Amino acid sequence: MLFDLPLDQLETYRPPRSEPGDFDAFWAETLAAARAFPVAATFARLDAGLSLIDVDDVTFCGYGGQPIRGWFLRPRGATGPLPCVVEFIGYGGGRGHPHDWLLFAAAGYAHFVMDTRGQGSTWRRGDTADAEPDGGNPQLPGFMPRGVLNPATYYYRRVFTDCVRAIEAARSHPAVDGGRVAINGGSQGGGMALAAAGLVGDLSAAMIDVPFLCHFRRATTLTDADPYGEIARFCKTHRDKVATVFATLDYFDGVNFAARASAAALFSVGLMDDICPPSTVFAAYNHYAGPKEIRVWPFNRHEGGEGYQAQEKLDFLRKVWD
Repeated sequence: MLFDLPLDQLETYRPPRSEPGDFDAFWAETLAAARAFPVAATFARLDAGLSLIDVDDVTFCGYGGQPIRGWFLRPRGATGPLPCVVEFIGYGGGRGHPHDWLLFAAAGYAHFVMDTRGQGSTWRRGDTADAEPDGGNPQLPGFMPRGVLNPATYYYRRVFTDCVRAIEAARSHPAVDGGRVAINGGSQGGGMALAAAGLVGDLSAAMIDVPFLCHFRRATTLTDADPYGEIARFCKTHRDKVATVFATLDYFDGVNFAARASAAALFSVGLMDDICPPSTVFAAYNHYAGPKEIRVWPFNRHEGGEGYQAQEKLDFLRKVWD
């Protein structure tokens, strides 16, 4: 059912941003510390059984110089530097297998898929541990409250830094045209793409589907669904920490990154989405500083446009790059 604001109100929904005064300094210092380590991306050719696509198994240095895994795909026999799509993954998923990621390489682009640290145990396997605070194998969800009492220790500080480093790793490959890089993601991946768009100023495009990690203060009171529900349950138990939790989340809110983004953006939203409510998506979209457009799927939930949206993305990239 339609449970959020009517569409005409969503289209103008632009709530005040709750932004820490040192937001930019926090992220500048975080990225400077990460860049003290060379990105040191390695690309090891993998026989994935794909006769038309070349695949490399990637490792690069993310937050703290820690190893992050990924895939790099491109059309076999392509000559000259290619436009590249850097992909971020939804909550609980990992990089899976190379054959899970054929769309953009089949369209003629290079495609760099970043594994998400600590995740990849719910719906697609991951291969990257979260080395903070104590390492270990990829795990099941419960990431939202991890380190949330301090921005310096919060889980998404590491993840968003990894996203920026993934873009740098993709650009380090000689087959990539560093001036033509787009980012792509849905749900958590959409929130990660929003963060990257706000932190990296020279991207061609950002494709942001049904984004998570936006407008936390509304989302956590509008839906009981996870992952936002993880925050609500944490606050339910830690009654004295509510203000601290949301003060931390302000450093990671997609609405604040959107206000700093300049890449051409294609958003999507499902008006029946009870996981990432439409008003939280429109809050980010309406604050987005760069050129933008949005595809609205009136009768869809968190799946959004699926194959229809994929076609919209291919059309969008042709407009951006051709």
